Amino acid sequence: MNRRDFVRTTVGATLLVTVPRSARAQAPAVGTPKSRQPVVISSANGHKYTNGGKETCVQLAFRMMTEGADVLDALIAGVNILELDPADTSVGYGGLPNGDGVVQLDACCMHGPKRRAGGVASLEGVRTPSNVAQAVMQQTDHHLLVGPGAQGFARNLGFKIEDDLNSEESRKQWHEWKRRTDPDRYLDPEKRSAAGDRARDAMVAEGLIDPEHVYGTINCNGLNAKGEICGVTTTSGLAWKIPGRVGDSPILGAGLYVDGEIGAAGSTGRGEANLFGLSSYLIVENMRRGMHPKDAGMEALRRIKANTIEKRLLNSRGEPKFNVHFYALNAKGEHAGVALYAGQYAVCTADGPQTVDSEPLLQGKPGE
Repeated sequence: MNRRDFVRTTVGATLLVTVPRSARAQAPAVGTPKSRQPVVISSANGHKYTNGGKETCVQLAFRMMTEGADVLDALIAGVNILELDPADTSVGYGGLPNGDGVVQLDACCMHGPKRRAGGVASLEGVRTPSNVAQAVMQQTDHHLLVGPGAQGFARNLGFKIEDDLNSEESRKQWHEWKRRTDPDRYLDPEKRSAAGDRARDAMVAEGLIDPEHVYGTINCNGLNAKGEICGVTTTSGLAWKIPGRVGDSPILGAGLYVDGEIGAAGSTGRGEANLFGLSSYLIVENMRRGMHPKDAGMEALRRIKANTIEKRLLNSRGEPKFNVHFYALNAKGEHAGVALYAGQYAVCTADGPQTVDSEPLLQGKPGE
């Protein structure tokens, strides 16, 4: 044996003797992580509409995901149900239009494992903006395309472009809103805005509009058995918004945020309140620090409440007179729905789909 071999053998033997057996036994094993329990969560409308089929958004997404489909593909197939259903006036075809009667759509999606994202805003003529958002993610180096550029991108990829995405119902509701507002609405912007808000609130109070569709949106997030997390948010935006207005839905960190190692969070409700604090990003960061999804979401709601100080946005109790919902899911499969005021969210697991109550931060109703 030469000197080099002697030294190598002697040192190796010495280390083996000097390291306690218990320490050697505790060395981490390399193996496959335990599988997760798959789950899909969404805003409440994700378990309400079927567009004439047999499955709701969360049902279809969960089935596709557990049958092996990519998580984001499954979630987008789920929200397509609502985008194509004229009965849901909060997204896609038949979504409540802007102040000029034009349906403008927003959407974004995030793929946790691939760490990629895409979005579109003020998109006209395409019933399923979530698919265009996914195409932005897959086929460009960008995160967000807007307006005519987004439509041109969709046209170039072969998406069908329609002249008008209003349904009979959405156009009827726009005509009613128009009838109730000042026809010279650009003459005095402050009066126009107030008149528009009063008309919209009155139509909600009279049962003409679902209050959840005023800031209509669907957010849907999923986790598969391999621990892969994705999310998508799609909307027709604020009913009768100023043309060109973009809310929180297509903005990464606001309407949706996904970190493949931590979890996903998305929102529905007043987009401007959410945009101010990029609340979905905040929720995911809170979960990164170890917070349960419910606690992470409640912290975001408390910030929204603290930041709402304009009198026009406060009710008689001095609290926000609007609602915001968050839907949060972590990498363990724990999930929660939270809201400023009472609401619900949809969940689908191996036990089937259900609609459950969200945890409210405040009591009462927004407008009281």
